[in-house]
Amino acid sequence: MSISRRSFLGSTTLAGVAAAAVEKDAKSGMPTRIFGRTGARISVLAFGCGSRFLAYKDPDKACEALNRALDQGVTYVDTAYGYGNGQSEEWVGRVMKTRRKQVWLTTKIDKRKADEAQRIIEGSLKRLNTDHVDLIHVHSLTNDDDLAAVEAPDGVLKVLYKLREQKVIRAVGVTSHTDPVVLRKAIERNDFDCTQFALNAARAGMRNAPGGFVPNYMHDSFETLVLPVANRKKMGVIAMKVFAQEGLSGKATAEKLIHYSMSLPVSAVVVGMPKFEFVDENIAIAKRFTPMPRNEMKRLSDELSTEHKARLDAWFHNHVDC
Repeated sequence: MSISRRSFLGSTTLAGVAAAAVEKDAKSGMPTRIFGRTGARISVLAFGCGSRFLAYKDPDKACEALNRALDQGVTYVDTAYGYGNGQSEEWVGRVMKTRRKQVWLTTKIDKRKADEAQRIIEGSLKRLNTDHVDLIHVHSLTNDDDLAAVEAPDGVLKVLYKLREQKVIRAVGVTSHTDPVVLRKAIERNDFDCTQFALNAARAGMRNAPGGFVPNYMHDSFETLVLPVANRKKMGVIAMKVFAQEGLSGKATAEKLIHYSMSLPVSAVVVGMPKFEFVDENIAIAKRFTPMPRNEMKRLSDELSTEHKARLDAWFHNHVDC
């Protein structure tokens, strides 16, 4: 089952605008974009510090990989308390001791109560060796009940808004791997500056409904349901899961998968890089980036979504990013 051409073009109308906004850093040659209404300029490739970062096992090797990326022009670093219960933040903090001013530093909070979130964030600042972070996301929004907890009077949004007012954080965001309908509700009715969600050529993204998971038609995806709203609100958008947690590895080249997501109206694409050679390869791909023609994007998306979307939706329904 393939999406209609009208639906596809509707979701990629702003792709040319995003591509036109690319500027190459004169020193590193890394393409950069403005990160939505934050006004910051960031590298189009972000360094993911989740399970692939922790896969280095040795913190010295992990820090070497991160430094290697920063040396080659990556300026966006993505971590979370939930990545190893603070271990990723600790490793990133080793690098931040000397390179904090060079990066846009993002972490995430998976707690939903304000008091618990406040405690975890205080620890995050210590682990990251900084007195401020550029962005904190509400981590991994799932369903309507989860959104209600986030928005509650004693919910995590209360503390994030307060920290933004106090300049401890520059921006407030929200991420999701699962339900694009719930994420759309979240960004429509709350004051988020940024968002991060699954954006890959297979158009991952399902809906949850009373009674459980409901497989989607092809038009139900983060790309079609959430991206236009985020663009309309001038939010900074980070694409993640471009390889669908390896679910698309080998189904298309790494360059096509990365360039597909970069060709959408997003600010950057975050990728985990568990080997030094992956760091170098992904950076080279980013530096070669030119917007993928729309007909090529449609062909790739039709092919991969028809064959893999249902399987990937089922996988991400129970996905825990840690």
